[in-house]
Amino acid sequence: MSERRTASPRRTAARAIALGSSGVLLALALPTTAATAAPGNACDNRTNNSYDKLLGCVTLEGVVEHMEAFQRIADESTDPVYPGSRAAGTEGYAASVEYVAGLLEGAGYTVTLDPVPVEFFYPSTLAQLTPTPAEHPMAIATGTGYGAVEGRVIPVDLNLADDRVNSSGCQAADFAGLGFDGPADIALVQRGSCTFQDKATNAEAAGAEAVVIMNQGDTIGAGDRQGVVSPTLGQYEARGPVVGTSFDAGKALAVAGSTALIDVKEPEQRTDYNVIAELPGENVDNVVMAGAHLDSVTEGPGINDNGSGSAALLETALLMAKSKTPNTLRFGWWAAEEEGLVGSTDYVTGLAPEERERIALYMNYDMVGSPNYYLGVYDANESTFPAPVVVPEGSEAIEAVYEGYYTKVGQPYDDSEYSGRSDYQAFIENGIPSGGLFTGAEVRKTPEQQEIWGGTAGEQFDPCYHEACDDITNYDAGALEVNSDLIAYAMLHFGYSTQDVNGVPGQEVPGPAFTLPAPAGPEGTFAGGGGGLSHDHVHDHDLERESA
Repeated sequence: MSERRTASPRRTAARAIALGSSGVLLALALPTTAATAAPGNACDNRTNNSYDKLLGCVTLEGVVEHMEAFQRIADESTDPVYPGSRAAGTEGYAASVEYVAGLLEGAGYTVTLDPVPVEFFYPSTLAQLTPTPAEHPMAIATGTGYGAVEGRVIPVDLNLADDRVNSSGCQAADFAGLGFDGPADIALVQRGSCTFQDKATNAEAAGAEAVVIMNQGDTIGAGDRQGVVSPTLGQYEARGPVVGTSFDAGKALAVAGSTALIDVKEPEQRTDYNVIAELPGENVDNVVMAGAHLDSVTEGPGINDNGSGSAALLETALLMAKSKTPNTLRFGWWAAEEEGLVGSTDYVTGLAPEERERIALYMNYDMVGSPNYYLGVYDANESTFPAPVVVPEGSEAIEAVYEGYYTKVGQPYDDSEYSGRSDYQAFIENGIPSGGLFTGAEVRKTPEQQEIWGGTAGEQFDPCYHEACDDITNYDAGALEVNSDLIAYAMLHFGYSTQDVNGVPGQEVPGPAFTLPAPAGPEGTFAGGGGGLSHDHVHDHDLERESA
């Protein structure tokens, strides 16, 4: 799940490379971690067009097989910058594309590699030199300038004690008399009261050559603002490097006599690919679409985030390859979600209006097997969280299917804020009904949630979120199994009928009935808001509420 950076500008070149018998995949000169077909069995070769057939074939073992393949891809990647990952712009991501697209093409899908321009960010540095040398964690601000600055760290109106309420850097007067007249001055400002853009603008106007924005150090609801903050600067383009860091790192940098080196290297423009797979139905103008982001963060293989969603969606697609649903099925594996929803945004905004009209609905699967999980559903009906975005009409019907399924199989669930902070953002901004599942990221589980879903109170839903330890050991088998079944169920359900979503008449799913009960209702355990994702994780469209 993404936490920073902004989408690349729209391209004007042709959108897509279609895969065919000529083997376009080979022409991409991808690494030799090539896809190998899953073992053949009856499930792969029959028409899984009923709930009992499809759900009887969806297995945890089948999903985990794909996750293990993603782990091997990361392990075998010799990328010169980010080995051991499947991050955007790397050999590991390219091999992930090859794996997914190869299996889908072999299953009979029309597969398209959709080129996406991405910014490839090289490793950058925030190093304290004096009085105590240390490497500090950091995040590059969207809108940063580039280059290396080595010099004095100058704290600006910080509040490091008690409630930590501050207006650090919010006024030009905050910088007066602090000595920003040297050739390499680094302003240290604290999150709070005004936007990151204001802080960076005022710092540079005062003469700072670089800016460090430390987190505030307070607690908001179920989340805290102690960790690395990921600033967005809106429309401001800084002259020098601007980075975010944690509260503790900021305290270390604030001591008397502190000097530091900030080195933010200019990104390189590269091309990645979304993988789009389509299975035409009788109604080619009523497209049921689901997606998951395929990239990891640079720190590691990204097996829960988001190998879990990618694998569950891939297994569903392979098992539905002969399903012959009335509605057209379309699956998407997105590039560069971790860089700011780049691939999905590029895809949706690149479609002609009439092509967007064909999409009846979109379902998003980002982190569906968190090891300390809760079962979350995007709160389209706003029964728990007022949505900070416009919820497209029809989205509530998607939520109702998810909730009805959980109720039927006896699984308690809760709402996750309908925030647009994953790859459904571009779909909902274009009025396409959307929904999705989520099992939690960096927010800590409460004792009440432990009673309901088990796990460990006080620990993050995913303790390895955006860390190297997000590997093949980092998932909960129970959560992943029930969500994999639900992902398949929803695709078959809407493959036969989207009437409740967009009014297009459909058909009954063949075979024994699988009638959903009325939803039992969310557990209501997120008194602090968010639903498992901290509000610290923002994109540029969240600027107005990012610093509160």
